[in-house]
Amino acid sequence: MSHYESIALHVLHTASVLILFGFTFYAFAAPAETRKKVMIWTGVANLLILLTGIRMWQGLYGFQAFGWIIVKIIGWLALASFAGIAYRRRGKAGLFTGLSILIAIIAVIMVYAQPF
Repeated sequence: MSHYESIALHVLHTASVLILFGFTFYAFAAPAETRKKVMIWTGVANLLILLTGIRMWQGLYGFQAFGWIIVKIIGWLALASFAGIAYRRRGKAGLFTGLSILIAIIAVIMVYAQPF
């Protein structure tokens, strides 16, 4: 993988994560009429996260199964579901907001520390 491809993938991946977080938190407070728009944006962001993440995993690590990558994939799957859950479980928005923040903190720690 070239240096420019790596930079482009990192930027696109990070931007997609920010879009996912933004629309997920928006879903916790938004009216029900916004569901379709939010689900489209979070779906596109999730697809970009998946594609860029897999390409970076392949290009940088050759699909080696590091524990920190598995933790990040599980966290991404949890966050991917939160926007849809937010519209169905309005009473538990505070719980899912806290879980989202906790998952984000764990994901950032996994990127920088790579503990296992």
